[in-house]
Amino acid sequence: MDVNERRGAIEDLVIRDGEVQFAQLALQFGVSEMTVRRDIEALSSAGVVRRISGGAIAHGGTAFEPSYGARAGRAAGPKAHIATTIVNLLSPGESVILDSGSTVASVAHAIQGRGLGLIVVTPSLTVASILADEPDTTVILTGGLVRPGELSLIGPEAERFLSQYNCDTYIAGISGIDPVRGLTEYHPQEAAVKRAAAAVARRIIVGADEAKFGRTHLVSVAPISDVEVVVTDASPEHPTIVELREQGVNITFAEAESTPPGSSALG
Repeated sequence: MDVNERRGAIEDLVIRDGEVQFAQLALQFGVSEMTVRRDIEALSSAGVVRRISGGAIAHGGTAFEPSYGARAGRAAGPKAHIATTIVNLLSPGESVILDSGSTVASVAHAIQGRGLGLIVVTPSLTVASILADEPDTTVILTGGLVRPGELSLIGPEAERFLSQYNCDTYIAGISGIDPVRGLTEYHPQEAAVKRAAAAVARRIIVGADEAKFGRTHLVSVAPISDVEVVVTDASPEHPTIVELREQGVNITFAEAESTPPGSSALG
């Protein structure tokens, strides 16, 4: 585990548990307490946690959103495997809404070189830049207000733009998945754009690493019943995964090695 992955994992623990101790983290990650203190200092400087004597506590509640940079550096390997698995679920010539966020940016990278001939509608400047020169791929960028740091497009213009389209698939990046509260997000305007995308897609595929499960954030996006497939690196025994499967959601488990198209198992 490199430093970015470790700090991302520490951030997840703080947000989940509310408080962590230096000694506990050092034991869990197999590093020195001095290394953990440096990690906490870095997370504190980024506004993610607040240092206290012997440890750290979460800086905010359900509305607190870590920076894009912090999220992009977290679980980079699993996100790449999730992205490849998602692309294996797409058919040539599909119209696809690609969401904003670091997981879906990984999906955009996984599309490169696949020759799928997709029509991609996106509110993400990052996604658009990744796919702009991809042969046989048509990229349609929504209008809207650029959200600093995220490079996503938000606001009524983005929502109205999406309402004009009827797409095959919406690939959603989401901050929290809960069996009762459904899909949730930190930012109200970001969530509104996601709701607009979900409303015009025939199916919704959610890509989420294990840290997203059992989380509920400030704003609701969609109920679990709207989701056709969740692609994840989480364990099949994860309590949220078990509940989602009981509700009839198809779960596709990302493999450490890329899976040939058409061979990923739904369950």
